[in-house]
Amino acid sequence: MTRTAFVTSEATAAYDLGDEHPLSPLRRLLAVELMRAYGLVDWPGVYEVEPQPATRAQIERAHAPAYVRAVQSMSANPVLAHGWEAAQWGLAHGGDTPAFPGMYDAAALVCGASIAAAMEVWEGRADQAFSAGGGLHHAFANKAAGFCIFNDTAVAIHALLDAGAERVAYIDVDVHHGDGTQWIFYEDPRVLTCSVHESGRYLFPGTGSLAERGAGPATGTAVNIPLPPYAGDAPYLRAVEEVICPAVMDFRPDVIVTQDGADPHHQDPLAHLQVTMQAFPRLYRDLHQLAAQACDGKWVALGGGGYNTDVVPRAWTMLFAEMIGAELDPDLPEAWLREAEARSGQTLTRTLMGDPEPEISEAERARADAEGHQVIDQALILRR
Repeated sequence: MTRTAFVTSEATAAYDLGDEHPLSPLRRLLAVELMRAYGLVDWPGVYEVEPQPATRAQIERAHAPAYVRAVQSMSANPVLAHGWEAAQWGLAHGGDTPAFPGMYDAAALVCGASIAAAMEVWEGRADQAFSAGGGLHHAFANKAAGFCIFNDTAVAIHALLDAGAERVAYIDVDVHHGDGTQWIFYEDPRVLTCSVHESGRYLFPGTGSLAERGAGPATGTAVNIPLPPYAGDAPYLRAVEEVICPAVMDFRPDVIVTQDGADPHHQDPLAHLQVTMQAFPRLYRDLHQLAAQACDGKWVALGGGGYNTDVVPRAWTMLFAEMIGAELDPDLPEAWLREAEARSGQTLTRTLMGDPEPEISEAERARADAEGHQVIDQALILRR
């Protein structure tokens, strides 16, 4: 029986950048509750893990001590975010990652959850683990960015390396380039970072070109596939199946860590990649099969982006169902729907795969599809 750790804590809701901020904790909470409503957390072989906050020493494996001190200071006194120094750390009032009271503890707990997921797998208690609260991949070693204060993906990877892992493969399927994680490990040959995303020519953070391939002894250990807006399902899935999966197999990792942002979806308000809900089950099956083939199933799955409350719970529930081998009723549990609609103030899709057609012309779709496949062909040439 496959053993799966489900890492969650209601306290991660404290990572809250404000009522009007797109990174609402509600999306993660509703996702976890939908998994519970389907009975997935009670599935044979699944057990829950209550995480503890990462220690300062663990956080400083990925982040500069001066930056960690700044986060602690502004966490205790957020009025400091109005000063000039806050901009240096990416925590300025009015920015995309504004300081808030208690942010150090909240971000440390997100890191702790990702570490817990990683250690359950590495220390042999679980074959795989899932933590919906993780995936804050934009934070740099010395700066907050893109809604991310600490980079829990990098903190967890460092924990794996410190525990004895010789090679870790990181796969980022979020619509935004996994820049922070890439740069933290850009010169470390022990970590392969792979990211399929909307091109930085059109979307934050503006990085993730084909030319970003790692440096020094790590040259070739950064793999990027920057797709054009409106590329849709076929290029997105091909990038994973024909570029990322072979790269991971060649790397021979001890464990795989995935950042599973749901924002490639065509209804996400912050991007334009136009992937449909129908692509996600195949994506998650690809990742599952890759983990089985590349590293005996050692898979640490984290959350990530996704800013449509109607999409994220369904996508991540399908991810967790794939991990544990559960079949899902296509109709969402009625009690969950009533509660989720009351809490979100939205009318939600009633079925798991319910998906309106993307609003894009056939000509634009064909152009983006062709351009997307050209990018993949170039990525394949670079891998040879």
